Amino acid sequence: MKIRCLRHVPFEDAGAIEDWAVHRGFPLCYTCLDENEGLPRTESFDFLVVLGGPMNIYEEEQYPWLAEEKQFLKECVRARKKILGICLGAQLLADVLGGKVSGNPFKEIGWHPVHLSRSAEQSPVLLRIFPKRFTAFQWHGDTFHIPPGGLRWAESSACQNQAFQYGQNIIGLQFHLEYTRKNIENMLYYCSDEIIDSPFIQKPSIIRKGYDYLPQMNAMLFRFLDEWLAQSPVPS
Repeated sequence: MKIRCLRHVPFEDAGAIEDWAVHRGFPLCYTCLDENEGLPRTESFDFLVVLGGPMNIYEEEQYPWLAEEKQFLKECVRARKKILGICLGAQLLADVLGGKVSGNPFKEIGWHPVHLSRSAEQSPVLLRIFPKRFTAFQWHGDTFHIPPGGLRWAESSACQNQAFQYGQNIIGLQFHLEYTRKNIENMLYYCSDEIIDSPFIQKPSIIRKGYDYLPQMNAMLFRFLDEWLAQSPVPS
């Protein structure tokens, strides 16, 4: 299985998804939109991962490649590719599928509990993988509305829409299961201006105390990828 990751900034890579790909023997490569790399042909990969980034989906004047990326995602949806969107990536997917993206009432940064919603009961795969309540890492100010026909399956106290599934092939996650210590340290360095006094923003010292969550969080990611990709197998 060939994996392609769309990268928006150098300091947000695929993190533990790379580790998972190495363990499974799957080739993984990046398209670096921040370096103006051209988008790949849809037939050149089997599984697409759309990563996070500090920009907003509507900042096309500042980031002209956003418009091209959205068109590309529409092509991938039509081609029935397996697509995982994370944070900004989930918002981009929601947008191209008809879901509104806007500012969340609160910025959410740090370790926060995520709860499965009632509609998650419609997906046996999700129930096998995720406990009803788990801790995940968050770093976002915007939020997505569930696209028409999509299934909302996770929420948090600060953000109602934490995850959605659209058919069998598309999943969007507002939270980060893929982050490693390196990813989080990068965010603390490059996005330090976002750490302000706010109800759902944790101080760097609190965030670093939460590194013990990482093994469990990354293990959940591995199980999720294994189960979800096996549910509707892609070419190997």
